[in-house]
Amino acid sequence: MAIKFTNILRDLIIESSRFQVLFDKYVKPNKETRKGMMPLSILFEIIAADPTSRVPEGMTSETAKPEDMEKVKIGKYVQWMLKNFVTPTNLDVEPDSPRYKDAFKQYQELFMEDLYKVTGDLMKFERFKNRLPQEARDINKLTIETLYDQVKDFTLEKTKATADEKKEASKTYQHPGADIVYKGSEWTVARISDQGQLGKDAACFYGGYYLEPSRGETRWCTSSPGLSWFDRYIKDGPLYVVIPNSPRKFTGSMDLGEKSGLPAYRMQFHFPSNQFMTPDDRNIDLVEWLNEQEFGLKEYFKPEFMSGLASKGGTKVSVNYPSDSASKFIALYGFEDFFDKLPDNIERLEFTNVKGESNFKLNIPESIGKFKNLTALHLVGCAGKLPESICKLEKLQFLSIPNNPQLEMLPSCLANLPKLTVINLKNSNVNNVVPDSLKQKIEQDENFHLFS
Repeated sequence: MAIKFTNILRDLIIESSRFQVLFDKYVKPNKETRKGMMPLSILFEIIAADPTSRVPEGMTSETAKPEDMEKVKIGKYVQWMLKNFVTPTNLDVEPDSPRYKDAFKQYQELFMEDLYKVTGDLMKFERFKNRLPQEARDINKLTIETLYDQVKDFTLEKTKATADEKKEASKTYQHPGADIVYKGSEWTVARISDQGQLGKDAACFYGGYYLEPSRGETRWCTSSPGLSWFDRYIKDGPLYVVIPNSPRKFTGSMDLGEKSGLPAYRMQFHFPSNQFMTPDDRNIDLVEWLNEQEFGLKEYFKPEFMSGLASKGGTKVSVNYPSDSASKFIALYGFEDFFDKLPDNIERLEFTNVKGESNFKLNIPESIGKFKNLTALHLVGCAGKLPESICKLEKLQFLSIPNNPQLEMLPSCLANLPKLTVINLKNSNVNNVVPDSLKQKIEQDENFHLFS
């Protein structure tokens, strides 16, 4: 009896001290940076996302305090989840790259956004582990992605859609809370803009209630009937579901969704977040995909790309080519069309070739002269030729065109711009691009600066 009591006491001590170990490792500020790896709220959310954890009713990430955590039973998958959160294995950016910090931040934000998906996958792993291959039964040998690959064909769902639901959906694709906004020869587009319950119901329907691609449905985080991210996305802009007009399989699935009755191969687009997802919730190359489809589909979405350009901060437009929505507009509709669609009142224009390809070259169109309020123009690793019309920008103060090895001779009239005080030509072959008029201005005007 004494031995049994000792074992119980030992287990209680281990359980109560385990959170302290996690707190000290991940939350407590260290001596060097005086920062922890994450706030307590994030640690709490990860603990709570483990289906084997036990959290007292009413305790949330906003209310939980360190002293309250002794009431929480730490689940057996928490350490694995934390490891995946702090040490990503699927980043395409090297740790010593200047872009690593931003890529790591984006990875962790997406990790927390998709945390409920991990919970569902762990619930399946817990229930069906003995049916997995022997090498896949150790959670520590799996990543977030490979866990999903192992359990995606299992389901926790115990009901099926009725034959009537499938039949009605296959006829019209129409659902309350959404509008059919495009119907072409091969594709139909449903737009969900309702931000209330009707919109959420529509998102669940078009996503197949999160029943997984193996059952002809999807893994979209907006489609879960319970906890979903619908509210977060819909407040920023509509969801578009792109559906083929005839049954079409997604990889390894049936033709039609088991519950929705929709073609299994369908996609969901959300332009404000730059997400264009296949049924398994993986981004497609939207430019490549649209260019391969019927012309009307590409033209229908053109206003969405245009609205994305207008939302770049009002009087500021910043393009990180080729990774953002503006870049997709340029790839689909052309660079001149991009300039034509920009609002005339912009004050700052930034265009950065983030890949740094030396053979990338854009000749700035004459239409740049319409931006009469432009005070700063920043072109990194992309500029070929600047037109004479740039000299119409009488409010231009800063012209920054670094890292442009293919830059051609600058217009001589730049020397006459009344407010231009700085030109940055670092790594842009200054000897071949600076006209005599600018050289004279450098010598005569002590307030004018050229950096090379």
